[in-house]
Amino acid sequence: MTTATTQPAAPRQVPPATPARPRRRIDWGKYVTWGVLAWLFVPIAFMIAFSFNDVAGRHNVRWEGFTLRWYGQAFAYPDLTRALLYSLAVAALTMLIAGAIGSLLGLALGRYRFSGKNSSNAVMFAAICAPEVVIGAALLSLFLLAGVTTGFTTIVIAHVMFSVSFVAITVRARAITLDPQLEEAARDLGAGPWATFRLVTLPALAPAIMAGGLLAFALSIDDYIITSFVSGEVTTFPLWIWGSTRVGIPPQVNVMGTLVFALGVLLAVINVILARRRR
Repeated sequence: MTTATTQPAAPRQVPPATPARPRRRIDWGKYVTWGVLAWLFVPIAFMIAFSFNDVAGRHNVRWEGFTLRWYGQAFAYPDLTRALLYSLAVAALTMLIAGAIGSLLGLALGRYRFSGKNSSNAVMFAAICAPEVVIGAALLSLFLLAGVTTGFTTIVIAHVMFSVSFVAITVRARAITLDPQLEEAARDLGAGPWATFRLVTLPALAPAIMAGGLLAFALSIDDYIITSFVSGEVTTFPLWIWGSTRVGIPPQVNVMGTLVFALGVLLAVINVILARRRR
């Protein structure tokens, strides 16, 4: 009689433990950034959309249908056209004057040491932080005490005054990062001070100068508070819009706002393209 030998049971295979999936973290910074951008661009999107609104009359507050006829009648209101031309002229002069003064100021603050540098920085930032009501009232008092008649010239002076600090800060940030050895190399190769500035320093500062100039243009063309103090008999585009709110804003306002916005975007794109070509 044979006895069956019992084989020891094979050890039970325990499946390897699957590693716990890492908990996905929510990138709140991304959502906050997109939320802020949406908050900023939604009014612009409504302005562009209502420039195509088929309404009758000046009360353009409800969507009635799509049309292109307002673009063909963009200059139907002579006063509105004149106000837009005033705003564009003031903004262009502000961009040129504040761009030149602010660029030189930013270059001096970013590259050189001189007496009064800290005071210049303090005054520059104070001009940015000061409320526009205070700046407008102070400028109006200055013009009245000096016997200057308010009008187009005083608007340009006021816009240059509050825009030059923004240009200076932009150029100053770029001037701090410039390599001084590039200018020294140009001097060693025989370039004079003007040639060094024109061929080395100015091209390196050009993107910042363009950005500061565009910022000055944008700040000038939509300013209302300071302009209302020093405008005199001149009516700019924002002043005309505010004055027409009592009787209704015509669709041409949205058309002109869309065109100005498109102009700003075009200038910004050109600045980016030029900056990339210089690299």
